[in-house]
Amino acid sequence: MHARHDSRQVTAKARQAAADRFERQVDPDGALPVEERRRRAEHARREHMTRLALASARARRQRRLAREGDEVA
Repeated sequence: MHARHDSRQVTAKARQAAADRFERQVDPDGALPVEERRRRAEHARREHMTRLALASARARRQRRLAREGDEVA
C-alpha cells in the first residue's frame, strides 16, 4: 500500500486525531485562542513522546542487563 500511496496521505486522519486529542487534553473547554491551544498541544505531544522514549530506553536497558546476567551465570 505504501509503495502506491503517499504515507502522509494514508496516515493523515490518524495524525489529525492525535493532534485533536492533545488539543482536548490541554484545553478541554476550548477557552484558549487557537494558536495558544496548538502551542500547548505541541508541548504535550513532545512530552508524551519523550516519556515513550524514556520507557523504551529503560526496557532496552533491562533486557540488556538480563542478557548480560544470563551470560555471567
